[in-house]
Amino acid sequence: MAQAVITTLFLDIGGVLLTNGWDRAARQRAAEQFRLEYADVEERHHLTYDTFEEGKLSLDEYLHRVIFCQPRPFSLEEFKSFMLSLSQPYAEMMSLVRALKTSYRLRTIAVSNEGREINTYRIQKFSLGEVIDTFVSSCFVHFRKPDLDIYRIALDISQSPPERVVYLDDRPLFIEVASSLGIRGLLHEDYESTRQKLAELGLNAT
Repeated sequence: MAQAVITTLFLDIGGVLLTNGWDRAARQRAAEQFRLEYADVEERHHLTYDTFEEGKLSLDEYLHRVIFCQPRPFSLEEFKSFMLSLSQPYAEMMSLVRALKTSYRLRTIAVSNEGREINTYRIQKFSLGEVIDTFVSSCFVHFRKPDLDIYRIALDISQSPPERVVYLDDRPLFIEVASSLGIRGLLHEDYESTRQKLAELGLNAT
């Protein structure tokens, strides 16, 4: 039986197109930079972050619960600026997706877990709208990966049958969950291996 033609790419943002927005390594750097008690930050973060990523807390509210729950010798704005400065692009992956989108007229849908302010900053700072058609971000749709509903929403919005979708993510669990809907996932580990996997599916970057 012939393989269905791929019409749509689902992509994670953090870990695929950009560095992660606010992961463990970033929180460790923040704890060192601002001389915070890392264990306390981590406990508060894990009790709060899901709510933030689902768009039910603002970044200021999240930070007041996690960082500014006690007086600090630095300002909220200083801390937010540091957080946002940690985001960096993966230029090769951005170029790869842009080339595939142009060559094969692919729909490109970001399926990501991010808080609203971080997500919006990253979209604007790195001109992600030039690469991504639609952002199915947890903060916009109020579901987080690995909830199946975020993938159902992405399928509905893109109007793409699952068999015509390829999904790039750096988390195996998220790929496994999406596959239960018939979405074909590729585990992103680095640029070259992902380029090769896509080429094997007939998506060759020029």
